[in-house]
Amino acid sequence: MPDFSQLPAVEKLTVTLAAVVALPRPLVTGYVKRALEEWRTRLAEGEESPRAAIEADVRGGLQAFAASRLQPVINATGVLIHTNLGRSPLGDRAAESLRTIATGYSNLELNLIDGKRGPRAGYLETALAVLLETEAATAVNNCAAALVLSLRTLISQERDEVIVSRGELVEIGGGFRIPEVLETSGASLVEVGATNKTHLNDYAKALTERTALILKVHRSNFYLGGFTAEPPVPELSALAHEHGLPLVEDLGSGAVMATDELAPIDHEPTPQEALRNGIDLITFSGDKLLGGPQAGIIAGRADLVAAVKAEPFYRAVRCDKLILTVLQECIDDYLRSKGEEPPDIPVLSFLATSLHDLRARAEAIVVQLGGLPAQIAIVETTSQTGGGTMPKSEIPSLAIQITPQKMGLEKLAHGLRTGQPAVIGYVQEDRFLLNLRSVFPAQDIFLVESLTSALR
Repeated sequence: MPDFSQLPAVEKLTVTLAAVVALPRPLVTGYVKRALEEWRTRLAEGEESPRAAIEADVRGGLQAFAASRLQPVINATGVLIHTNLGRSPLGDRAAESLRTIATGYSNLELNLIDGKRGPRAGYLETALAVLLETEAATAVNNCAAALVLSLRTLISQERDEVIVSRGELVEIGGGFRIPEVLETSGASLVEVGATNKTHLNDYAKALTERTALILKVHRSNFYLGGFTAEPPVPELSALAHEHGLPLVEDLGSGAVMATDELAPIDHEPTPQEALRNGIDLITFSGDKLLGGPQAGIIAGRADLVAAVKAEPFYRAVRCDKLILTVLQECIDDYLRSKGEEPPDIPVLSFLATSLHDLRARAEAIVVQLGGLPAQIAIVETTSQTGGGTMPKSEIPSLAIQITPQKMGLEKLAHGLRTGQPAVIGYVQEDRFLLNLRSVFPAQDIFLVESLTSALR
């Protein structure tokens, strides 16, 4: 019979740990009870462990659990659209509108003019269509849903084949792959061409009476180089229309402004360009280069968008009032800027920040860190857009380099990650770096305070 007396008392652990992690007491109690039950099972199976080790295991587990709760972090990785850190941050106007709508009632489905029930997202859909220079648009809760929904709408029992180039059978993130997306929608995949080269004739030869549409997938998270070729979109559009088929493209990244005018990086194809070139229906993300909330935008021909909205699955993936509010403000910001200057959207501001401004901030930070037990310097580095967008983009940037004298780099990184607020930097070539391009200027003071605390 195992000796359970070595297990610590739930009450003692609960009181001690609740003060440390500041979680609701019932949550702490429940976590500790489950952890001790697991230890009872392990002890009953013959495992031996001293009481102190069990207590340390439960404490460590609870601290890790508490750290998993959503909380603000300072992103000093230099990756502007960091999937692990929540992708694109929102602008002030969008955040304030979110607070206002979230804490009260709204006209979500009410026509304030006649007092009758109104359409959900009518304003947003019109604003999106104006921004994208197209006939119609709508939004759902993410881009994968937008693509699945569009495919479900455009296929039928008689016509279920979707033609895709082999060079575009990408994994879009999180393990989701285009072939699996097509399978989920009920479509049958027809692969054409080779990985590196697909010709117009490859598409033409694949057309049958069961063809429902031709699908293009923008390679937003990788690139092909060397001996490559693909038909121009206008030619592919002409082929599709000649056979009465829609041409659909998943753009993914959602850049609606010229990225090469914001930073010294490549030009990312925009929805406006795709639609002008003959794409009938496009889908792209709201929380990447667009700089809005997690959402999937669907835009193009009015009849196709109307059909998508009439699909029963549309209700399962529609946006709630919070997504609609933030996306509405984001689109309004673009429209107010009239394309003459970047709107007040953080990811665009980060892209456009000059090295001169970054250096001024870096020098001010280094001055405030004087006297700490570490070698601190300003170094040149690069940033990336991230989030599965523009894989070749390397944006010149500056970072604060810290070489601590009394601790290792991993210990410094851990201390910053577990501080308040959490600061996320990175170790590169035996040096710890805080890349300023992805840090809000107002957060510089918190960098100084966090570094001071961690190093001391």
